[in-house]
Amino acid sequence: MIAFVKGIIEEKGLDYIIINNNDIGYIVNIPQRDIEKSGEVGDVVKVFTYHYVREDQMALYGFLHKESLSMFKLLINVTGIGPKAALSILSQMSPQEIAIAVMTNDEKSLCRAQGVGKKTAQRIILELKDKLKNYEIKVDKIANDDNFDSNEANEAIEALISLGYTREEAAFAVNKVYKKEQPVEDTVKNALKTLMKG
Repeated sequence: MIAFVKGIIEEKGLDYIIINNNDIGYIVNIPQRDIEKSGEVGDVVKVFTYHYVREDQMALYGFLHKESLSMFKLLINVTGIGPKAALSILSQMSPQEIAIAVMTNDEKSLCRAQGVGKKTAQRIILELKDKLKNYEIKVDKIANDDNFDSNEANEAIEALISLGYTREEAAFAVNKVYKKEQPVEDTVKNALKTLMKG
């Protein structure tokens, strides 16, 4: 089993990169959002990998973060979800966005991924809800995003929790409506509208 591959990026495609490690080129299928962040040709990159082996297929799937790899493993264990569909979901959504979608029964967000229809989204929610109960939900924004104040967001989340919503529901709603310098009261009001829409 290959745990990770570290080397120089030789080539980048739409859904894969080729990594040169000791003059061996590894074709690694990775989510599109990771391709954008992996660096340029000639840069050194490290990806955490899953070696997928079937009678008629062998492929290497890679991720910049262990959380994405863990979510990939959960997704491919869902009935009817193969590695391509799992990769498609992780190209559209971060692991935390997937967890929030599952915990809040948000089929629509899961259906944004290519190859995922309503029935597949329902199956993902049904089969992963128990497994993701203890998944740590945070408001999923880039840490160095200048347009995001985690203190304001957390204040809004706590306000929603005090109104009876779960942390997962509150984080999901705040993540959708947050705007920099928007009063916390307005963030809470807009988040409530999102939650009431279901």
